[in-house]
Amino acid sequence: MDALDGDSRRLLKRVSRAFYLSIRVLPRGVGAPVGLAYLLARTADTIADSDALPPSDRAARLAAFRRAIADGGDDWDAFAPSDFAVGGGASDAERALLASAPRVLRALDALPPSDRRRVRAVAAELCDGMAFDLTRFPPAESGELGCLDSPEELDRYAYMVAGCVGAFWTDATMAHTPALRRWDGAAQTALGIEFGKALQLVNVLRDVPADLRAGRCYLPSAWLAEIGLRPRDLLDAANSRRARPALAKGTRAALRYFEAAETYLLSIPRRCPRLRLAAAWPLLMGLATLNALARNPNWLEPTSRARVSRRWVYGMMAKSVPLATSNAALKAWIRRLRMGVEREIT
Repeated sequence: MDALDGDSRRLLKRVSRAFYLSIRVLPRGVGAPVGLAYLLARTADTIADSDALPPSDRAARLAAFRRAIADGGDDWDAFAPSDFAVGGGASDAERALLASAPRVLRALDALPPSDRRRVRAVAAELCDGMAFDLTRFPPAESGELGCLDSPEELDRYAYMVAGCVGAFWTDATMAHTPALRRWDGAAQTALGIEFGKALQLVNVLRDVPADLRAGRCYLPSAWLAEIGLRPRDLLDAANSRRARPALAKGTRAALRYFEAAETYLLSIPRRCPRLRLAAAWPLLMGLATLNALARNPNWLEPTSRARVSRRWVYGMMAKSVPLATSNAALKAWIRRLRMGVEREIT
């Protein structure tokens, strides 16, 4: 992750969890723009999720942050970190993230012009996606519950908060990797967008209980209406079985996105093992999380959140290194994970 100072690297590790692993393994030249884009996105997300401010204030501060990204880091120095307080539920890492925003924005300004343009563009799109959340759903403290209407709206949301990252990732890696010169940029970008949507849909399905209690239902109301349920019915974990067809719909949609993710991974030249690993790890973790979710009979219970263990993650990473250049081995591994999910949702 060249061009990131030590403090930024440590902060990235604290706030990015699993995604840090992929950023860390990226080849030289790619890590800095991707890492900075992630730090900017997490800062925007922290502002948008503040429980110390009403949605209108959060939206205004998010818009100010978006302008600071577009105009340069000096604008951010006019704001004190306390102006973006995130309430008592904020982690120490999130507070450190806000305090580090001026430094991160100055690091953005120091990137080469082409990388700076890419990071600014994707960060702006991500800010727009977070602003959508603030305007589309009621405040958590209102006791109300908003819901996306259709699969098409869910697809659009998934693009705004993750699909655009797939496009950015593709553009950045192509710019810094001579071995990708023969890639069809438009085709790979389309696959990268689907890859991002796959990972976001896993997050949506996994986080249903928590999101409901924040006033947000990302499962389309059209899916729920087909099985005679309303969004508020999902607040009762006893409805986990009745609501399972909606989980199955979301899971099948995610698996379709993961088909594109697999194509994306296998299209990376085998002589680029670090790029392959950076793509393989989130793909494998996403499918493993889907598997855990599909096997969870109480998926609407807030204390029963599906996840893969740290031990599984580290084991997966160790196993993947010698397999990174083998298309056959990666395809077989992905197929096993997919079949495990499919067995549970049929």
